[in-house]
Amino acid sequence: MQLSEQEIIRRDKLNELQQLGIDPYPAALYPLSHYSEAIKTGFSEEKKEEFANVTVAGRIMTINDKGKVFFIKIQDMQGIIQVYVRKDDICPGEDKTLFDQVVKRLIDLGDFIGVQGFVFLTRTGEVTVHAQNLTLLAKSLKPLPVVKRDEEGNVFDEVTDPEFKYRQRYADLVVNPDVKDVFVKRTKLVNTIREFLNEKGALEVDTPVLQVIPGGAAARPFETHHNALDVPMYMRIANELYLKRLIVGGFDWVYEFSRNFRNEGMDRTHNPEFTVLEWYTAYKDYFWMMDITEQLFEKIAIALHGTTEVKLGDKIINYKAPFKRISIFDAIKENTGIDISEMDEAGLRDVCKQLDISVAPSIGKGKLIDEIFGATSEHTYIQPTFIIDYPVEMSPLTKKHRSKPGLVERFELMVNGKELANAYSELNDPIDQRERFEDQIKLMERGDDEAMFIDHDFLRALEYGMPPTSGIGIGIDRLCMFMMNQPSIQDVLLFPMMRPEKL
Repeated sequence: MQLSEQEIIRRDKLNELQQLGIDPYPAALYPLSHYSEAIKTGFSEEKKEEFANVTVAGRIMTINDKGKVFFIKIQDMQGIIQVYVRKDDICPGEDKTLFDQVVKRLIDLGDFIGVQGFVFLTRTGEVTVHAQNLTLLAKSLKPLPVVKRDEEGNVFDEVTDPEFKYRQRYADLVVNPDVKDVFVKRTKLVNTIREFLNEKGALEVDTPVLQVIPGGAAARPFETHHNALDVPMYMRIANELYLKRLIVGGFDWVYEFSRNFRNEGMDRTHNPEFTVLEWYTAYKDYFWMMDITEQLFEKIAIALHGTTEVKLGDKIINYKAPFKRISIFDAIKENTGIDISEMDEAGLRDVCKQLDISVAPSIGKGKLIDEIFGATSEHTYIQPTFIIDYPVEMSPLTKKHRSKPGLVERFELMVNGKELANAYSELNDPIDQRERFEDQIKLMERGDDEAMFIDHDFLRALEYGMPPTSGIGIGIDRLCMFMMNQPSIQDVLLFPMMRPEKL
C-alpha cells in the first residue's frame, strides 16, 4: 500500500502515542451527556448551572493554536461545537509534558476526542465547552479532504467530485454537512410514510429477496444458485406477487419497503439495487388509490418542508391535491396529435418510424405503446399527474377496465417528467391471469428478456380466491431525489453501485 507523506507522519505520531503509554484506540466506555446542538440551543447565562459539567465527543475539524490555549472545533452527529483547551487545566501542576507532547504535537484534524468540562460564552458570544479533561478516542491515519471555496462561497476541489463522493461516502459525510442532511431527511420521509400507513391500519411485512421465479415486474433479474437445494434462484425484481399472496391469506392491507434488484442500465435515475414501497389493500380500486396517494404525497412534502411546494432544480413542484388525471392515449395525442388508441402492432411500428423512435423487433404491442409514450409525452408532465387507463398489453397483472374494452385500471404518477408511482386495480381472475402470463411467455420466446415468467404457485393462490384489491409501488429513491432537490439517484443512496476500484 502506497502511503502519502501525511499518512506516514500520522503513523509516526501513532507510534509516539503508544510509546507514551497512550492507547490511540481505547476500548473503555465513554458516556456522553450532551450533543452539540443541545448545548448550543439550550445554554444561556441563566441556565449555566445546568451545563456546569458536560461530556461531549466528536471528530476534530479545526485546531487553532494560541500557544498555551487551543480552540478546537469538534463535529458530532448533530453539528459542530467549539472546545477551549487551556494548558493549565489539562495538565495541572508543574508537569506540562502531556499538553506539549499530545495536544500540540500528536493530535490531528480528523481525530476523535472526548471532552469533559463546563460550558461558557466566549467574548465573541460563541457557546464553547471549557475542557477540564481531554481523552483521545481514535487516531485518524488519513487526512480528511480539504473543503475549498471560491470568492462566491461555492465549494470546489475533490469534495465535489462524484467519484470521490460516491466511492468514499464516509469522508463525504464528514466534510459535507448538507450531504448528511439529505440522509437524515430520507429517514424522516420513510418514517412519515410508515406513520401514515400504520395510522390507517396497514401491516408492515417482509417477503423473500431470493426467489425461485422473479415475478411482479417486467425486468431482467440477477441470477444466482442455491447450493444446498441445487436450484437456480433470482434476486427479486419486485415483491408484488408475495404481498398479493398475503391478501389471499386474509390480510386486508399489507406494505413493505422492498430492496429490489434489476440487472439493467445505470444512469442518474436508475441504480441496480433500489428501494420500492409497495402496498396492497383489499376491497379498494385504483380510484381510491389515486385519492390516498395524493394524501400521502401532500403529507410527505409538508413533513419535510412545511409546505406542499417543493423546489426541484429551477422548478417548483406543488403536491397539493388534487393532481391532474389523463389517459395514456390522450396524453400521447395531446403531445403528438396522433391517436393510437385503435392501432394494432403494425400501425404502432409505423408510428414509431414516423416519430423516429427506434424499437426492437422482439417487443410487442404493449412495449411499443410504452416506447411512444416515453419518447413523446412522459417528459412533459412536470407537475404531479396521474396517467391512467393503460392498454391491457402493457399490464399483465392488472384488472380489465370496468367500462373501457381493451384497457386496464392502472395509473402511473408522473412528476418532473418521471414515473414516481405505478398502481392497479389488481387482477384477481386466475383464468385471465394465466392467459396473461402465457402471453408473456410468447414475448419471451420472441426474445424479450424482460417478459414475465409464469408463477404457478401465485396462480394457485389466486384460485383460492383474492378479494378486489388495489396495489401500488412507489420508488423511494426517486421520491427522495424529488423531495430533497437532488439531481442524481446516487445523491440519495449512501453507497450507490460503482465499478470496482483498483486499489
